[in-house]
Amino acid sequence: MTTALTFLAEEPLLLLFLLFGLGTALGAVRVAGIQVGPAAVLFCAIGLTALATVKDITLTVPAEVGTLGLVLFTYTVGVLSGPSFFAALRSGVRPVLTVIGVLAAAAVAATGVGRLLGLPSPEIAGTFAGALTNTPALAAASERAGGAAGPTVGYSIAYLFGVVGLLVSAAVTLRRRDTDGDGPSPVVNLTVRVERTDRPRIGDVEGWYGTKVACSRVRHGEAGRVLVADDDDSLHEGDLVTVVGPRDVVDRVAKDLGHRSSHTLVADRRHLDYRRITLSRSALAGRTLGELDLFEQFGAMVSRVRRGDVDMIADDDLVLQPGDRLRVIAPTARMKEVSTHLGDSVRGLSDINPLGLAVGLCLGVLLGLVTVPLPGGGFEIGAAAGTLLVGLVFGRLGRIGPVMTGVPVGAAAALSQFGMLAFLAYAGVKAGGSFVPAISSGLGWRIAVLGVVVTGVVAVVLPAALHRLHGLGATRVSGMLAGAQTQPAVLAFANERTSFDTRVALGYALVYPAAMIVKIVLAQLLVG
Repeated sequence: MTTALTFLAEEPLLLLFLLFGLGTALGAVRVAGIQVGPAAVLFCAIGLTALATVKDITLTVPAEVGTLGLVLFTYTVGVLSGPSFFAALRSGVRPVLTVIGVLAAAAVAATGVGRLLGLPSPEIAGTFAGALTNTPALAAASERAGGAAGPTVGYSIAYLFGVVGLLVSAAVTLRRRDTDGDGPSPVVNLTVRVERTDRPRIGDVEGWYGTKVACSRVRHGEAGRVLVADDDDSLHEGDLVTVVGPRDVVDRVAKDLGHRSSHTLVADRRHLDYRRITLSRSALAGRTLGELDLFEQFGAMVSRVRRGDVDMIADDDLVLQPGDRLRVIAPTARMKEVSTHLGDSVRGLSDINPLGLAVGLCLGVLLGLVTVPLPGGGFEIGAAAGTLLVGLVFGRLGRIGPVMTGVPVGAAAALSQFGMLAFLAYAGVKAGGSFVPAISSGLGWRIAVLGVVVTGVVAVVLPAALHRLHGLGATRVSGMLAGAQTQPAVLAFANERTSFDTRVALGYALVYPAAMIVKIVLAQLLVG
């Protein structure tokens, strides 16, 4: 063992990848249906480094590796969350403010209880980050503490109960999901027979319901051809029109226009066809759906956009990201032209867009150097918060002039995963040397007590506040718990229990970016 540890001390790159492999394997093990996940890399790094320290061997992972991993992780999280975050600010600000308030209360509790227990500020900040299972908050606290091991020691001890505590909270919350009254309707298409005589325009019909529905096909009369629906086209009595949208809204459209038809225009593919096409042409990514102008060029339209695992109703103002899969309806003879125009290449799913990535990371790191003045001093925003904020903006914009700022979901998820593993390995190795002395000195039990308090505040207060103050159903609340905890394990658990109900993902996306930013800021304040 000593020989192997000595060899690893001389080969930090080998050590890094060994920790990736060991941690990933351990994190995949299920205990009572629960997986530790990527955090196992941190625990493996701490354990291996602590063992080496006992044998007077020093294991290291270069600090630059940890910083690179950190900024990749936070930036890609921001890019992926940008569109949903800014949409949430318009439509769901009250639940977001509630989450922020509960996290602030948890920080106050951490300060008060931590001081009563005699814990130093870096350990309090690390315990706060671990109890709320937030790696960027740990990174920000470590950066603010000048690289001291205290935050990572607190994080590693408090993390496990942070995961378990929120899993228990989510399980208790989901016991009452049968009483939920806020379930969304699935996206469906329906052929409607028009009975109105006032000849409404298709564009006006879509406007009656905001951006919730889209008309994709229309047939005038019994003998007419199936055509792509045009906003300027009018619907006559007896026409058939295909409407796409949430089931409850589509049912309203059917009643407003006429009635459900026994015919289905989707099945008639003689002159009009449909297929999913991947947007991989870089010149089109970052532009709105309306700017593609598919109808004028090809007589085609897009009825839905699939981003990752989520289907969205097509809207002219939707900013497209590389890798989006567009459900295109076009004349059969022109479908190949549309496919060529959009790209339809697997590169759209994997191209990391080096220029946009470099610009975003540079701006994020520079923003992290900005100092925020506070009474008694102030603090730097930090690379973690800076790259997250820039990522949110870049994810929302999609394009700045000729520079595409978006990243395909698949590529962003891969970069995020790599960055998280690299930072956790670095942080664990750095903390491993101080872990054994901390446990043996009595510091460990005090950190554990503080971690239980901080996790308990969020696990108990947050679901109660979301339900009582905003009347949210248990399914959506479970997603918000996962988002507030910024914890994939809780999200996976809620998805599994609800058979991947879309309300879980919507709740998660609503609060995740705000929770991430607030935790990073609070962790730095706790250190200072």
